[in-house]
Amino acid sequence: MSLKMSRLLAALAAATLLAACSEPLLTATAREPGADTACALDGMVLVDFPGPKAQIHYAEGKLDHYCDLMELFTVLLAPEHKRRIAGAFVQDMGKTSWEKPSGAWIAAKDALYVVGSKKQGSMGPTFGSFSDPAQAAAFAKAEGGKVLPYSQITAAMLDTGHAAGDMRH
Repeated sequence: MSLKMSRLLAALAAATLLAACSEPLLTATAREPGADTACALDGMVLVDFPGPKAQIHYAEGKLDHYCDLMELFTVLLAPEHKRRIAGAFVQDMGKTSWEKPSGAWIAAKDALYVVGSKKQGSMGPTFGSFSDPAQAAAFAKAEGGKVLPYSQITAAMLDTGHAAGDMRH
């Protein structure tokens, strides 16, 4: 191999490595909120309320917690939302208590959601999130609602009052 070709290949390899280093790694791991962790939207302390919680990890390193899945989807589905997300997580309600949820974090995109149940979260009606289809179906049978994947959640499903700006508790 000629010296010119070797230098060209070395330059290409260096350029590829630099490009890879400049792009933030878009992976994150769920973090358990502390006793005083507040919701990014309304400042409510997460542990004070029932129902599944959520979190978004942004590419620049910021972490936002939400006391309700309706709030999570209000942020994710907002047309003006342009920040790069490294990960979004919800609690698996098949593995934790509705009244005092703890741990059991799963990727939001992998979860199944029960939409339209009678169960209440911090802000009133909310979604249930599950990793197991059978547990999601059993919850929907007991509490009402229908089971949907992440890809089928729409902004119209959030219109229960608080998502449109009514932040009553």
